[in-house]
Order: sequence, then C-alpha cells, then structure tokens
Amino acid sequence: MPQKFPETFSVAAEEAGLRLDQFLVSKLGDVSRARVQQLIEQQLVQVDGNAAKASLRLRGGERIQVLGPAVVEPLRAIPEDIPVDIVFEDADLAVINKPAGMMVHAGAGATENARNRGTLVNALLHRFSALSGVGGELRPGIVHRLDRETSGLIVVAKNDDAHRKLAAQFAKRLVKKTYVALVHGWVKADQGTINKSISRDSVRRVRMTTRRAGGREAISHYRVKKRTDGMFGKFTLLEVKIDTGRTHQIRVHLASLGHPVVGDTVYGAPAQIKAGGAMTALGRNFLHAGALELRHPRTGEVLSFARDLPGQLEEFLGRVEGRERIS
Repeated sequence: MPQKFPETFSVAAEEAGLRLDQFLVSKLGDVSRARVQQLIEQQLVQVDGNAAKASLRLRGGERIQVLGPAVVEPLRAIPEDIPVDIVFEDADLAVINKPAGMMVHAGAGATENARNRGTLVNALLHRFSALSGVGGELRPGIVHRLDRETSGLIVVAKNDDAHRKLAAQFAKRLVKKTYVALVHGWVKADQGTINKSISRDSVRRVRMTTRRAGGREAISHYRVKKRTDGMFGKFTLLEVKIDTGRTHQIRVHLASLGHPVVGDTVYGAPAQIKAGGAMTALGRNFLHAGALELRHPRTGEVLSFARDLPGQLEEFLGRVEGRERIS
C-alpha cells in the first residue's frame, strides 16, 4: 500500500474498459482485490473528485486518487461447533483429515462475516479450546496449509513449543507429504521431478505461476500410479511428493506440464467433462493429501499417518475409468 497520500493515478487510453478495482490492483503493487474493494467501500478512492463503485468502467483520462489506507478491523478466529475427523491427537499436536471445501483459516482480507465462518481453525478452537499462538490470532495452531478444495491430512500444534519444533521440521524439509492427484491427459514419463520457481501471477492475483522470474523455489516429485483412457478421455493418476510447500504448488506445477488437476478450473481444467451425450463433473480439485510423516516435537518418535481417497474422489475415478455406471 502506498505510504504517501493522496496517491494519484491517471487512466491511460489503453486502460479504458477496466473496472475501477482492476485498475487499482494493477497500480498498487502487491495489494489484493479484496483490500482495494475495502478502500472503495470506505470512500477512500475518488474518480475525478467523486466517490465511485468498484464496478465502474473507466473510459480513459480520469484522475484517480487514493486518499488513505483502508481501516481494517482486527480479525480473530471464532470457535464453531463443526465436526472434524481427528486422526491423532495428544497434548502437543493433532492430525486432521480435512474435507474439501473447508478453508484452513480465513484470509487476511476477510472480515467478521461469512468469510470467517466454517474454517478448520474455528472448528479446532471449539474442539481443543487452546492452540499455539505462534501463527497469530487468525491462524492459531496452523503450521502448514491445504488449499480449500484439497482434502487430506494436516497437522496442527496445540502449544507454542510444539509449533516451533514442527515449523523447524518443515523448514528443514524433514516432513514427508504425499498426495494423490488425477490430471487430464497422459503424463509421458513414469516419474519425474518438477523444479520450477513459483510466484504470484501479475494479472490474475488469485493464481500462481511458474512463468515469472524471481519466484520462490518449489520442488515436486511425481510417480504415475495409473493411466486411463475411457469414454471421457485420457487421465493419469499420480502420486506426488513435495519438498517445498508453496501456495498452489502441486496444482501450478502439474498445470505447467500441460496436465491440470481434474476440477481445477483456476489452472485450466474444464468445469465439465463431456463425451457424446454423457457429462461428468467433479466440483472440486482431484487432489488429496493422503500420507504424512513427521517426528513428534516432544519425543522425537516418527509418526506416520495415511487416509484413503474420500468417497467422492473414488466414485469419480470409477466413472472416468468406466467402473461406475453413468446415469
């Protein structure tokens, strides 16, 4: 966010047609669209001296001023009585089998409304009462994350000492995480390593990319479990292990090979898969964190956990392989 206010911009002719919020995201650097919309809602943005809506289409030639930083209310996680699948727990940590569709924690741009409800953190605060405070009030106990539409195993820390020791294991790449992914097309090599740095997409801020220089190191290893060629086309079932834990890492890495994860419309997968008169759709990403291995932060004991594909993914896999009847 700019340090000096007001910050003034002029809309060039080639920028005509952009929405006001899109224009400001492109001008304000590493600022989310949600935060830009907060600026506009708080009437801290003027177009030719007047307040305007985020959806305003610019014509070119306007003078836009950002009058000051958005006032953001402190966000805290809220305990909620939400069922969670506890795989393991003791006084120091818990391992959870997270369902797809559940956010691990609310985003920094969220406010005390629906965007801060139904999170894993909220469920855990209700279940355990206390979690580590190292991650702050928005992310208590959270040592690593899974994307909203990714299911599977995630470890959380119940106290600060456990959090720091678990975080050190992740930093040293001692934690072993194994995922199962179904991708479009046949991956040529039976196994391989993707070593491509990842950074945020400069145009679509919700996406990450391997195409920009200067990103963060990201390493993924994959092994083909099965290749399928059925009525809905060709698919490859992969086992993926990651050395690093970048945002969207597996999804963006596999998409960079030309094989997006099934259901991942953000990175190029179709929302619906059609064949003749038949159609199937998953409604989530076919990505599951199926295995997790780490050392107990207090005892040093090696802990290993595994969870099979959830029923929704097994059923979808059966459809594309022709084992399930198409209704």
